[in-house]
Amino acid sequence: MRQPDLTLCLEEVHKPHNVSAVIRSADAVGIHDLHAVWPEKIKTLVSSAAGSNSWVNVHNHDTLAGAVTLLKSQGMQILATHLSDSAVDFRAIDFTRPTCIIMGSEKTGISQEAIRLADQHIMIPMSGMVQSLNVSVAAAVILYEAQRQREAAGLYEHPRCALAQDEQQRLLFERGYPVLAQVAREKKLPRPQIDEQGHIIAPDSWWAAMQQKKPSA
Repeated sequence: MRQPDLTLCLEEVHKPHNVSAVIRSADAVGIHDLHAVWPEKIKTLVSSAAGSNSWVNVHNHDTLAGAVTLLKSQGMQILATHLSDSAVDFRAIDFTRPTCIIMGSEKTGISQEAIRLADQHIMIPMSGMVQSLNVSVAAAVILYEAQRQREAAGLYEHPRCALAQDEQQRLLFERGYPVLAQVAREKKLPRPQIDEQGHIIAPDSWWAAMQQKKPSA
C-alpha cells in the first residue's frame, strides 16, 4: 500500500516529538519516502528523531531549493501550507496527482523561499480564535484527506511501490526486529528470511549463534 508519489518535505521543523509524530502519520497513510531540511543548530537532534521512525525513509537535504528541484523532477506538484491571498482549502486539491506538501517550522511557518517555490498554497479552515494547528496535527489532517482521495481512486488496491524482494526482506528484518538485526550485524550472521506473517525463518544453528555470548575481554 506504499504511495511512492506522495510525500512531505519538512522545512526546519525543530521539535523532535513533532518530527516523530509527522513521520508516524506519514507511515500510517503509506508514505515510504519523506524529505527534510533541518535547522542547522539542532540538526543532529532532529535527525536522530527522524531516524528512530523505522518504516519511513527520511532523505536529508542541505537546501529547500535542492529538495524541491528533485521533487519537481519526479513530476510532483509542490504544495505549501501558508495562509496567503491565493491559498485554497486543502480539500480542494487533487491529491491523486504526484504530490509533495511542505510543512514549515513550529515558530515561523514556511519560509519566503518555500512560498515562492510552491505551485499552490493550501490552508486548513479554522473556526476558532487561533490561526494554525500544531505542525504534526496539520500534517495528519492533510495526509488523511490525501488518503481518502487516493482510496476512492483505487490507488491503494494494488502495490505501487515496487521494492525488490531483497530490499523488502531487509526492511522487514531490520525494522521489524531492530534488536535482533543489530546482534546479527555484530556477529556477522546472514540475514534470515521473513515469512508472510512476519515471522523469522532461520535454522537452529542461526538461533544458536545469536544466543551465544561473546567471550569476555
